[in-house]
Amino acid sequence: MDTANVSMVQNFFFTELSDLPEVQIFLFVMILLVYLITLAGNGAILVAIGTDNHLQTPMYFFLSNLSLLDVLCPTVTVPKMLQIFLSEDKTISFAGCAVQLFFLIDIVGTEILLLAVMAYDRYVAICSPLQYTTIMSKQLSAKLAAGTWVTGIINSLVHTSLAFTLSFCGPNKIDQYYCDIPPVLALSCSSTYLPELVLLLVAGIIGSSAFLITLISYIYIISTVLHMPSTEGRQKAFSTCGSHLTVVCLFYGTTMFTYGRPTSAYSPKQDRVVSMLYGVITPMLNPMIYSLRNKDVKRALVKTFSLKFFF
Repeated sequence: MDTANVSMVQNFFFTELSDLPEVQIFLFVMILLVYLITLAGNGAILVAIGTDNHLQTPMYFFLSNLSLLDVLCPTVTVPKMLQIFLSEDKTISFAGCAVQLFFLIDIVGTEILLLAVMAYDRYVAICSPLQYTTIMSKQLSAKLAAGTWVTGIINSLVHTSLAFTLSFCGPNKIDQYYCDIPPVLALSCSSTYLPELVLLLVAGIIGSSAFLITLISYIYIISTVLHMPSTEGRQKAFSTCGSHLTVVCLFYGTTMFTYGRPTSAYSPKQDRVVSMLYGVITPMLNPMIYSLRNKDVKRALVKTFSLKFFF
């Protein structure tokens, strides 16, 4: 492998979402609207959980971490994406691309692990309710959350350093709206064997482990729910679990599709669509599914923002 770390490329160019001006304007408005809804929804949940004493429990602590990640994820990519719509300058510096990729991989990796932790938390709450406060103590909750963030940072450092110590001799047009591992590796003029191998191994280990923990947790949860005597209770639990699993599968499926395959299988058109799902759409949906359907969160929002007419 060529380990030269001096790039002949000083800037990268992003692909435009569309060559048609009318479509560009429509996409700009839609993405901006989704981004603003994401910031508003997740920001409101962060404020509500942070200011309401009744929500100082492990479940809401993890939800606040998820909301923070859902604010950060599109913030890493969407502002630059919107700037590309409005400006003739479609470039990003080599260093800027590395920074953007680092934070994106960090946030995505952290969220994958956090969703697994949240599934385990629900498993303990539903399957062992009498032992919940003992098992999910504040100390353990803090350690689990910190572990997801630290692992995400380490994971991102590894991938970013491997990707940006490659040589880039041109072309320098990234077939994506932001810097991500597959399109960046596709531009390298040196061997990408090691970064690809590490990416596949790490994505396989972290992604598969997190998904298995989530899947097993929900299997036990569903089994417990089926034995509930109340029909109304079963329907409510299934409705909540089904919504959660939908978002989890969407996020896991799209991220594994992006990072769990070799660069030779990279498809720019498919990846641009998939990246929109986990990078822009899912952060907007998470508050609606995980939090805004929760009576305690609604009550906290009403108390905090005095928005009773919304509910």
